[in-house]
Amino acid sequence: MQAFLITFCISAMDLECASQETVKQGLLARGWPPIKGFSKHVKTKVFEFFSHLIKLGQDDPRRVVHSLKAGLALTLVSLFYYYQPLYKSFGVSAMWAVITVVVVFEFSVGATLGKGVNRGLATLLAGGLAVGAHQLANLSGRIGEPIVLGFFVFLQAAVSTFVRFCPQIKARYDYGLLIFILTFSLISISGFRDDEVLELVHKRLLTVLIGGSTCVIISVLLFPVWAGQDLHNLIASNMEKLGIFLEGFGDEYFKMPEDGESKEDRPFLQGYKSVLDSKTNEDALANFARWEPRHGRFQFRHPWKQYLKIGALTRKCAYRIESLNGHLYADIQVLAKREIRSKIQETCTTISMESGKALKELSMAIKTMVQPFAADIHIENSKSSVKNLDTLLKSGLWDDETDLLEVVPVATVASLLIDVVTCTAEIAESVNELATMLKFEVVEPTVSPEKTETGQPKIGIS
Repeated sequence: MQAFLITFCISAMDLECASQETVKQGLLARGWPPIKGFSKHVKTKVFEFFSHLIKLGQDDPRRVVHSLKAGLALTLVSLFYYYQPLYKSFGVSAMWAVITVVVVFEFSVGATLGKGVNRGLATLLAGGLAVGAHQLANLSGRIGEPIVLGFFVFLQAAVSTFVRFCPQIKARYDYGLLIFILTFSLISISGFRDDEVLELVHKRLLTVLIGGSTCVIISVLLFPVWAGQDLHNLIASNMEKLGIFLEGFGDEYFKMPEDGESKEDRPFLQGYKSVLDSKTNEDALANFARWEPRHGRFQFRHPWKQYLKIGALTRKCAYRIESLNGHLYADIQVLAKREIRSKIQETCTTISMESGKALKELSMAIKTMVQPFAADIHIENSKSSVKNLDTLLKSGLWDDETDLLEVVPVATVASLLIDVVTCTAEIAESVNELATMLKFEVVEPTVSPEKTETGQPKIGIS
């Protein structure tokens, strides 16, 4: 009997162990796929992240150079901590030089110089006023000193914060006002517990100037990135994108789409869309460019406002093009009767082509800084075609039996093209103003009169 019980217990233990092993294997089988899937997901995300970083560097190698320059600037000011003689001179205040490099060093020279000047002047002004407030507070006695200091801190913070709402001040000096509020408050409050307020101001100002000057010197001397040059190129590039769209619009609109063909996949039909959202970038570049010294073909008082004017007119034209782009799709085109479209096809194609060429010539004129004579020729050609189109529209493209829905799409496209010609002429006028201000180089084109098929005179480049 005892042997039987022993055998039974051993069998039960073996069965329990086998059961536990089965449970473990089941849990492992159920838990491993999610773990494996999560690991694969993490690897994919890491790969995508590094691929994105590589693409950022390939799109603009200046970003890699800027990162190296920032690291160099931060390393240089860190010597105030690493090098014992420098640390004895500045002590913990050397950290302000490090902080200054971190917050001041920007991608372009103009942005770096603007922030550096703002921080330096704000620190100097706030430090001087804080010392004056500290001296006045000392005259009030021990009881009145915190009250007077508190009043000055409140007054400067309230006034400076309100001034920041002014658009002109906010655009160029917002960072300086923030530093002014911070520096005045720190020095005046610290002076209440520390009698060496002048030494505090001196060290703070000196370390800020060291950090700011380090940023400016490295930004200017080592592969400088000029905001003015970027704005100049951006304005020219935006006009070129519109020109590319208009040059191909006429053929694309009047060509019936083939089966399975999508016009949305055409790159040249989508390039203009970046122009619609370029205002913020243009304003920022113009603001930074005002801080930059003379460099290359750009003087200190360069007419950056004229660039913004051209940019605004370019976006105005881009909005018309956005509407034209909506008429390229088949579901809108089928409403228009083929006979009606064929009557204005040649004229509309000419308008679109000549306007596109004019914008591309204006873009090239800005890039090379030469007088845009060739653009004026294309604009005259487009205006001549507009007159022909106006005559066609007034003569009547349809009879009384024509469905109005067949006419509206064609008339809308014609009206938008006329607006595009008007916008192009306005852009050309602004570019000519810029050319006059900057005295663009004069290069006379060789022209010869031509005849269109309708017998109207047309000026072309020989």
